[in-house]
Amino acid sequence: MPKHSRLFTYSFLFLTLSSSNSQLLNPQAPWSLSNYSRPPWLTLPVTNPTKSFWIDKPGVNPLAREGSTGTLGFGDEDVDVCVIGSGITGISAVYHLQRLLDAQGIDKKVVVLEAREFCSGATGRNGGHLTRNFFHDFGSRESHYGTENAKKSYLIEEHVATSIVNIIHSHGLVDAVDLVQGDHITLFFEDEEARLALRDYKDAQAHGLDLTGVEFLDRGAMMERYGVDYPGVFFPSHNLWPLKLVTLLYDSSLSRSSSKVKLHTLTPVTSVLPSTLEGHTFPQRESKWTVETPRGSLNCNNIIHATNAYASYLLPQYQDQIIPTRGQMAALRAKSSLDRLLHHSWGANWGYEYWFPRPEEISDSVETRNPPLVLLGGGRDTAGPMQEQYTMDDSVISEKVSKTLNRFLPELWNGTDLFEEGREPEMEWTGIMGFTSNGEPIVGPIPELDGQYIAAGFTGHGMPRAFAAAEAVAGMIVAKLTNKEWKAPEWLPEHYLTSWNY
Repeated sequence: MPKHSRLFTYSFLFLTLSSSNSQLLNPQAPWSLSNYSRPPWLTLPVTNPTKSFWIDKPGVNPLAREGSTGTLGFGDEDVDVCVIGSGITGISAVYHLQRLLDAQGIDKKVVVLEAREFCSGATGRNGGHLTRNFFHDFGSRESHYGTENAKKSYLIEEHVATSIVNIIHSHGLVDAVDLVQGDHITLFFEDEEARLALRDYKDAQAHGLDLTGVEFLDRGAMMERYGVDYPGVFFPSHNLWPLKLVTLLYDSSLSRSSSKVKLHTLTPVTSVLPSTLEGHTFPQRESKWTVETPRGSLNCNNIIHATNAYASYLLPQYQDQIIPTRGQMAALRAKSSLDRLLHHSWGANWGYEYWFPRPEEISDSVETRNPPLVLLGGGRDTAGPMQEQYTMDDSVISEKVSKTLNRFLPELWNGTDLFEEGREPEMEWTGIMGFTSNGEPIVGPIPELDGQYIAAGFTGHGMPRAFAAAEAVAGMIVAKLTNKEWKAPEWLPEHYLTSWNY
């Protein structure tokens, strides 16, 4: 769910406090680690993450260890584009690269490098919501970035939601990725949250944003329809199985293109160095960059950093701009049927909690169905003063957050018999998100590092933004490869770009 202004304020406070203790890399020699001491919280992904519902169910991840052994890349050949990260951002970048290169009739070599198993980062551990933001925070965005850029903040999410749904339907894979158009409800626990939402809605409406399907519901209407004693707002939305979507995009990229694509899982990138740097043993090549891994090195002309929270491990200049933040999820078995729960996804408490019920499962006894699992995330506001920021270890869960999540739904629907109080979750897991101070992603060429690009910092709202951020970066690279001028898509906010002057 989009995080509201209050949450952005928390993030900015922590970023400000941290900046005085950091030593940034010399911008004139951005690969020289001698000028930089990596803080203890800044690490590569741990090798033993908690088990996620999305990626640890049997048979759901056929690409889990793809390319984890054997020859790295294409032998001794240089690589045109190295993509670091195999989540929704990295694989979307491959998808867009292949589509654009095919349109130009160009064959290139693309390698994807993933530190753990395929799609094992935030994408494989998230809430499964393809929920675009219709209007929240419009007033704040307009005051910071201007009216047109504020409007683009919502157009990009409309573009992503429409594009992904169209791709799924065009491949006939609605069931394969568990796509559900269940719509969404945001609950307002506080009057201030409801007031700000209504103000943003009216501002967005006055500036011509498409708000079709949005409906504000008072307490009485919410109680009558859903048995919840809070006001809220209803709007169109989808949810899906994120790993299955990413697998679809990767398979589609392989099947449609004559360009070479290779995926290497269990292959963390430990450094990116200039290929001409003296004093190193790797071969001197024509390519600009040498990507080093425990399995060897690759020579790459262009690099896409698509690791979100982990981006500043290789790009320390972003350590105060992209803050790793641990999120937590629980799979809770409902007590009632899906007919009573409905297909809606939900958000509440300024976006801190978010959930939706999975389709009902057929029981071993043939004629019955088990009550659905509800995938619930959040609880960071009860984890402590740092709210899980600067935490990169997703091998453990927070007991404080577990208690919050376990009691959240039974208390919300108290007396309705929808959820059983005290029932233990069937799975709990964590994942690391990348938060920025303003809640907006960072997209584009990295200053001082010719040929390196970034798409990261999605602040827990990557599903409706990462696909388009990757599309923008892929467009930049293909324009460069074809000696053409890159033109920003009409839906891309300028303040996402690394060239934006704050």
